[in-house]
Amino acid sequence: MNAAVRAVVRMGIYVGAKVYFIHEGYQGMVDGGDNIKEATWENVSSMLQVGGTVIGSARCKEFRTHEGRLKAAHNLVKRGITNLCVIGGDGSLTGANLFREEWSGLLTELVQQGLINEDAVQKYSALHIVGMVGSIDNDFCGTDMTIGTDSALHRIIEVVDAIMTTAQSHQRTFVLEVMGRHCGYLALVSALACGADWVLIPEMPPEDGWEEKMCQKLSANRAGKKRLNIVIVAEGAIDRNNKPITAEHIKNLVVRCLGFDTRVTILGHVQRGGTPSAFDRILASRMGVEAVLALLETTANTPACVVSLCGNQAVRLPLMECVQMTQEVQKAMDEKKFEDAVRLRGRSFENNLKTYKLLAHRKPESELPHSNFNVAVLNVGAPAAGMNAAVRSAVRVGISEGHKMFAVSDGFEGFYKGQIKEIKWADVGGWTGQGGSLLGTKRTLPAKHTDKIAEQMRKYNINALLVIGGFEAYLGIMELLAARGKCDEFCVPMVMVPATVSNNVPGSDLSIGADTALNAITDTCDRIKQSASGTKRRVFIIETMGGYCGYLASVGGLAAGADAAYIYEEPFDIRDLQANVEHLTEKMKTSIQRGLVLRNENCNENYTTDFIYQLYSEEGRGVFDCRKNVLGHMQQGGAPSPFDRNFGTKISAKAMQWISKKLNETYRQGRVFANTEDSACLLGMRRRALIFQPVVQLRDETDFIHRIPKEQWWLKLRPLMKILAKYKTSYDVSDSGQLEHVVRDRPKESDATAAI
Repeated sequence: MNAAVRAVVRMGIYVGAKVYFIHEGYQGMVDGGDNIKEATWENVSSMLQVGGTVIGSARCKEFRTHEGRLKAAHNLVKRGITNLCVIGGDGSLTGANLFREEWSGLLTELVQQGLINEDAVQKYSALHIVGMVGSIDNDFCGTDMTIGTDSALHRIIEVVDAIMTTAQSHQRTFVLEVMGRHCGYLALVSALACGADWVLIPEMPPEDGWEEKMCQKLSANRAGKKRLNIVIVAEGAIDRNNKPITAEHIKNLVVRCLGFDTRVTILGHVQRGGTPSAFDRILASRMGVEAVLALLETTANTPACVVSLCGNQAVRLPLMECVQMTQEVQKAMDEKKFEDAVRLRGRSFENNLKTYKLLAHRKPESELPHSNFNVAVLNVGAPAAGMNAAVRSAVRVGISEGHKMFAVSDGFEGFYKGQIKEIKWADVGGWTGQGGSLLGTKRTLPAKHTDKIAEQMRKYNINALLVIGGFEAYLGIMELLAARGKCDEFCVPMVMVPATVSNNVPGSDLSIGADTALNAITDTCDRIKQSASGTKRRVFIIETMGGYCGYLASVGGLAAGADAAYIYEEPFDIRDLQANVEHLTEKMKTSIQRGLVLRNENCNENYTTDFIYQLYSEEGRGVFDCRKNVLGHMQQGGAPSPFDRNFGTKISAKAMQWISKKLNETYRQGRVFANTEDSACLLGMRRRALIFQPVVQLRDETDFIHRIPKEQWWLKLRPLMKILAKYKTSYDVSDSGQLEHVVRDRPKESDATAAI
């Protein structure tokens, strides 16, 4: 929430508005007085890394009464406030909408009571409202992610990872209760992200007789050499008769039926606390700026809206449509229409559920289709967190579709050396939380070894390839495609899933591993900034990875609250450096104590990190001192973030389903033969959807010398960072969200092509 508050205040000041804090939620609005204070630029510095909300939040009974809202209206009119930006859940937003609808009536009452005059009624005739959804449950329909959800997932996954090591040692079963009274999002996604054995959520209660099935599943896992079981329960979990299922009930069940040593852990308010994740800070900063733009554009006739994210894009949706749909979910659950409840939750929730079911529950051999196809999976390029989750997902989906799965070690190098072996369902258990690449990965390209690779493909009868990796994987698939002319073995379906911390693969807005790297950068920047607290004024110059791609420096800069980020894509010269130094000097003379400057490793061959450090040190002499830091390979390591585990799992499952479809389409006269352009694709996230693009078509979009796409969406976020760092710059509003409507019934898709 603090990142959102900061963005609203700074964007508001930037557009020339007067911005006020209302402390303690609606209670502060009703009480007035010192609870409503004008906000300054400096008020919101150093709060990005703080959890919770610095302006306080409270449930307010008084605001639910007409008298309370009358007082609130009086307090706003006294200060001339007619634009409200509300950050909260559906209760807060519904309250705000009611307040807006009553506004003119409230003003009339205030005139009758002699508290305001007729001029004020004319001047403040309309109240405009924009909402941002802040809720860790992610229970608001119409938004893909609410502010706070990703951070809550971080807390849950940290705990699960820690519990896994102890459960592993003691051969224990753990039952974890996570938040979500009416919404199972946290339970479902954390189960997907840690590979839990069983999950219980309110939207989809288990079938009758689930107790026996669950116990069978847990004991089968133990029999398969798995030393631990994890069951995740949402606090609002219910059975088909709307009776609650508690963690304690599950523990007693497991002890009674299986005699396993079982422990219950209730996470409780841990999930609400802690430092916000990089994703949440970026989401909240983008939404805060969007909210101010939406307020500027509202008229008396436009409905109150919420700003939200759909895929990777900012959107505006009518507030009451979202609230009504959110209430419909609850109604569907009360009426035991559980399929409807899941559908109303939205596309992303539905797919999480489908993917979880696909990966967690293995069908007996007799029920599996037999395809007689062999599919190979390999990692190529530098390691990225989340690669293992992607491999696990591919292997399990492949086996579910009846294929034989082969794992290739060490990328294309291992391929031509014949380091290939069959990989089974149980071999990938526990892989989601592991960082790096368990298969091993190399940067070697295949062009020089095509004959040997073709020989291995013949030997193992490989009918399709799934390549998970970075720019080298993209080049590799292009080289194999070019070799189709001389080797028929390469005439098979090939698909690439982007996984690289640099996020520099054309055809995809996001790559597996980039979110984990952003979190590493953000955490380190927080620590570095804190190291200067209490000392004299200090500026830190920090070098990030990314090759020639400035994604990590720019988006990391936005998440960490940087003053500048130097990147290759936006050329800069000595005058820009000079202007940045002067800007920082000005800020340091007021009350800002710390400055943060990020530099992408290859942004300029002459303006090196040392050069910039020395320049800042010299020019800032007497005002601030300087320190420099090269973050290096810590950006590639670490356990994958919940986002990367989830993204890797879902994108890879979709890639395998595409492979199955292509194999069936291209199987003729006893063999697979695929040599069309669309049989070698890259699966990428584009704005709102995951789409398959033939690599041939991506060639024109690529700058091969610098290994980056020619057009990159995140460059539009750069002005945002500058505005929030107090630069005068122009902000391109062409990409801001337009008011849309909540989509209700989508055409039913078949399971295999489930959109993600």
